[in-house]
Amino acid sequence: MNNTYRSKVYTERPDYADFDAPAKFEAIKSIIAKRLTQHPKVICSYSGGSDSDILIDLIERTRAMMDYQLPPVKYVFFNTGLEMQATKDHVKDTAQKYGVEIEECRPKISIVTAAKKYGIPFMSKAMSARLGEWQRKGIPLSIAKEYADSENKAEKRKEFDERFPKCKNTINFLCCCNSAGVLQTNKQLTINASRYMLDFIRDCPPDFQISAKCCNYCKKEPAKRIEKDYELIITGERYAEGGVRSVNGKCFAETATGQFKLRSLYYVSNKDKAWYKEHYGIKYSDAYEVYGLTRTGCCGCPISYKAVDDLELIRPYEPNVVKAAWNIFGKSYEYRKKYNEYKAKRRRMSNGKNNKT
Repeated sequence: MNNTYRSKVYTERPDYADFDAPAKFEAIKSIIAKRLTQHPKVICSYSGGSDSDILIDLIERTRAMMDYQLPPVKYVFFNTGLEMQATKDHVKDTAQKYGVEIEECRPKISIVTAAKKYGIPFMSKAMSARLGEWQRKGIPLSIAKEYADSENKAEKRKEFDERFPKCKNTINFLCCCNSAGVLQTNKQLTINASRYMLDFIRDCPPDFQISAKCCNYCKKEPAKRIEKDYELIITGERYAEGGVRSVNGKCFAETATGQFKLRSLYYVSNKDKAWYKEHYGIKYSDAYEVYGLTRTGCCGCPISYKAVDDLELIRPYEPNVVKAAWNIFGKSYEYRKKYNEYKAKRRRMSNGKNNKT
């Protein structure tokens, strides 16, 4: 008997999620038509990436199929200030191709200012947020061992709350438990999401401020500001991207603000995307077609494990943006390299001990 745990995102997936690509995209067109009819004041974020290219084509193809009786969609490109020229050119070309306006929206706080004031990302958004709080609050890493060695973990966890007020999430993160003192099964929410990370930070403390706030100020805040006046928000998030998106999300849902969010591509796989691109002749930006990138976004974001390698792909075409990325995120790149070396060394040591036994 297979007792593998499946989240609701998996078990409650709609029937069309398992259709072949042609039938799946026809189903998605029907969903888009239905939601645009129900909520005519609609906005869609267009990033210039491959998911956005599929999404805008689906939306405009659906509108054309309905003789443009469906309401027009407001498209917005959130320019963080660290975008490739290839992306900015592609946004303009896409607007011209579909005969739509894609408004460029810039943050009130630049990515340079946000990075200098709050810090820079390292590994992931969750890791960055928790490590940033650990740095600011001065929580000792030793609480992890203190918790592990305790006989009454619930009492020990309660004691930590009294000792370190308003640090609940970071305590849970370091001790790999929940607020009741029970060991956390979802590793994405703990420091164990990255192997040996606790030991690494103890042995090699970071000499820079870690934070994920640059994303908040350069993407999330501008998005909230412009999206607040719309009934329906369409995004290109996909389950196949993994991470938090593979755990938290539905194709269509009401938000806490009373708006509605439509993730039209949520059940679209990489294979589905490839079929759609070939079938409809979609051209991605030069970042994909020429530079050889597999993902785009804020150029050089350290959250990507391929950030440094991707920058080298970009360098021959856009050396200035590569230089800017290194100036902003360089310490995170170097720290990640040091972590990878530390992890590899620990693995070799572990394998050596196993071989001896």
